[in-house]
Amino acid sequence: MRHYEIVFIVHPDQSEQVPAMVDRYRNLVIERGGAIHRVEDWGRRQLAYLINKFSKAHYICINIECDYETLQELETAFRFNDAILRHLTVKMKKAETGPSPMMRSAQKEEAPKGRSTQPQAAAVASASAPEAAPEAAPVPEPAPAPEPEPASEPVAEPAAAVSEEKAVQEEEAPAGADEPSE
Repeated sequence: MRHYEIVFIVHPDQSEQVPAMVDRYRNLVIERGGAIHRVEDWGRRQLAYLINKFSKAHYICINIECDYETLQELETAFRFNDAILRHLTVKMKKAETGPSPMMRSAQKEEAPKGRSTQPQAAAVASASAPEAAPEAAPVPEPAPAPEPEPASEPVAEPAAAVSEEKAVQEEEAPAGADEPSE
């Protein structure tokens, strides 16, 4: 007999019927001489893309050991069950009995929630005992930025000043000098 990992996605409105479905598929495998190594209910999760206009669905993972005929009957049951949106069967080299990566990540997400009271208690304890807290090293003040030195180059005159000088020079010039001679 071969080992298989089966993941199927159940319609979100049928989440209450998931335990009955799992029992039905478990009994099908056991009646035909197979074995169930692991059953994980991953719960309702967000889908990567819409399936039949649904954005969430209920995930189930089952690791089984069975023959090919039992697997075909199980997949036929998945195919004709309208509550199952998708299913995937993967052949494994050996039986997987430990928690799957999905369950490990779910356990890691739940673990910080349980520890949330411990850091608060540690903060309260350190606040009540200031002599136990290590002193922080003094932070040096940044050096002031050097002031810019005055420029030694001559500063160009603004354009407005230059145009005023030209206007004064034109007024002083004789009136006939601008006109061309004939």
